[in-house]
Amino acid sequence: MGGLAPEANVDAALAAVQALAPPPLRTGAIPGVVAAGTPVVMLGDGFKGTEGPLALPDGSFVFTETQDARITRIAPDGRLSTHLRDTNGANGLGLTAAGEIVAVQVNDTRVGTLGAKAATLASGWSGKAFGRPNDLVVARDGSVYFTDSGRNANQPTLAGEVAPPAVYRVRPGLLERLAVDITRPNGIQLSPDERTLYVANTAGEHVLAYEVHADGSLGPRRDFAKLAGWRIDAPNGPSSGADGLAVDAQGRLYVASSAGIEVFDAAGQALGVIALPKPPQNLAFAGPDKKQLFIVGRGAAWRIDTLAQGYAGRAK
Repeated sequence: MGGLAPEANVDAALAAVQALAPPPLRTGAIPGVVAAGTPVVMLGDGFKGTEGPLALPDGSFVFTETQDARITRIAPDGRLSTHLRDTNGANGLGLTAAGEIVAVQVNDTRVGTLGAKAATLASGWSGKAFGRPNDLVVARDGSVYFTDSGRNANQPTLAGEVAPPAVYRVRPGLLERLAVDITRPNGIQLSPDERTLYVANTAGEHVLAYEVHADGSLGPRRDFAKLAGWRIDAPNGPSSGADGLAVDAQGRLYVASSAGIEVFDAAGQALGVIALPKPPQNLAFAGPDKKQLFIVGRGAAWRIDTLAQGYAGRAK
């Protein structure tokens, strides 16, 4: 007796998930960002560790399932498929000018490209392994800015052999440590003009910002925006839950935090919060004209149609 084709199995599974999903949440209005009453559409749940959302040139959207060491793709029509396997626990993702996926990887800790031409860009600092490479952003010149949140509790390497939390920049043959003044660096993003680098400090009350100099180095840090997700009494100690970051074409910053998706203008003024069924972990603009916000977190993925357009100059 014949079974369903793989594509039919995927379609059936997606239909089953969507049939069981509760009615979608609807957003409040954030002028210029999202209209009141816009549905928060559930794309799927039960994924095995959701992180690293990324827009692909064909309008599809990919994200990592870190616990399954794979990258999952959602096509413009909503169809699910496996994009890459054996990803070494890829977390944050970016896209090179050549169209290769570059990832921070948490199993054998490193930063590098994935796929047929996989290559390591960096695996540690000053003889010490990275702790937990967390997220990255690819600049126009091809250099990769990334965060290392510090030692992973499951890491077999001894604590003294692991580099402390930091922000780095890597280019072929050159790794630079740019900042070591953040307790738990997490999400990272560049402004559209690449003059400002934003870093989410999960253990802090603010999103941080650094001026980016012409040579790619950073100026002193400053508090860019206060986070509504900040809690002194969080279960694991004071935390904002600040995680992934995204920017739109107008330079607004979007922050996944314990409060939802917090939106700030380019001056750090809070514009509003998009509520979600679960705390989000990361986000990216994708879809037609990059006017859809794709969000992942706690094993789920959502889509929101936006008034704002994501910055077209990079995939994330």
